Amino acid sequence: MPPRISRYTIAGALLLAGLPLAAPVPAVAQKIAVSAEIAAAVAASTRTPANAARDQYRHPAETLSFFGVKPTDTVVEIWPAGGWYTEILAPYLKGKGTLWAVDFWPDSLKGIQNLQAKDAALYGGIKLAAFPASAGQPTVPAGSADMVLTFRNVHNFQMGYKREGKDYGLEAFQQMFAMLKPGGVLGIVDHRLPEADDVAREKTSGYVKVSTVRKLAEQAGFVFEGASEINANPKDTTKWAKGVWTLPPRYAEGDVDRAKYQAIGESDRMTLKFRKPQS
Repeated sequence: MPPRISRYTIAGALLLAGLPLAAPVPAVAQKIAVSAEIAAAVAASTRTPANAARDQYRHPAETLSFFGVKPTDTVVEIWPAGGWYTEILAPYLKGKGTLWAVDFWPDSLKGIQNLQAKDAALYGGIKLAAFPASAGQPTVPAGSADMVLTFRNVHNFQMGYKREGKDYGLEAFQQMFAMLKPGGVLGIVDHRLPEADDVAREKTSGYVKVSTVRKLAEQAGFVFEGASEINANPKDTTKWAKGVWTLPPRYAEGDVDRAKYQAIGESDRMTLKFRKPQS
């Protein structure tokens, strides 16, 4: 009897081939091997307990393993905010690799500077730079990074943020492309808007379409390498009056239906891997 091919296998093949899907890909179990080093970084006692409590939704060990980050890599984290992933990447890369934290210069890097003040031995080696890059501000050297990672940030590029009067999305991807060595990886996690929805929702909901992310990345020169459903959440309908912020950890509705949103969990998320061509 020939092996059974499921609709999930077909959907995954279509994604990898860059072909359109007739319907959104449902969440499926995906086994991802996790190294002892990544597991140790996720389990580090230096992590903030409230951050570690979100692992059940964000699957950091499997996500970083899917992207293929190695302890010797030079990694750039785009817009790290308070440092949720930084708390994992810093111990993982310490002593072997290099971690850059890049954000609006300098005020938006206060979260990382607070980590450095709290534990200079662990976080003091993190390099800080501006993103978006501007003249006169420190930047990540072109062609120096093995991996660029950004978590739940692409939707911000699409929500009306302008730079010099132009939409910022494509420029952001072009700057990330420039940071990477040939063959380097761009890893993206973001709130996923159903493909059938009006693209205008990207401006207000906090969700963004996979097709939008792929278009921006490919326009910047990236090649799509794969997708994982590790951060999918089929309980999230995405149809919230106050957008993705209705769900934890923000709870935009306050105490209204809080138990309902807690039971849903964090948003349905895409996890996409791109690569900068060798030449």
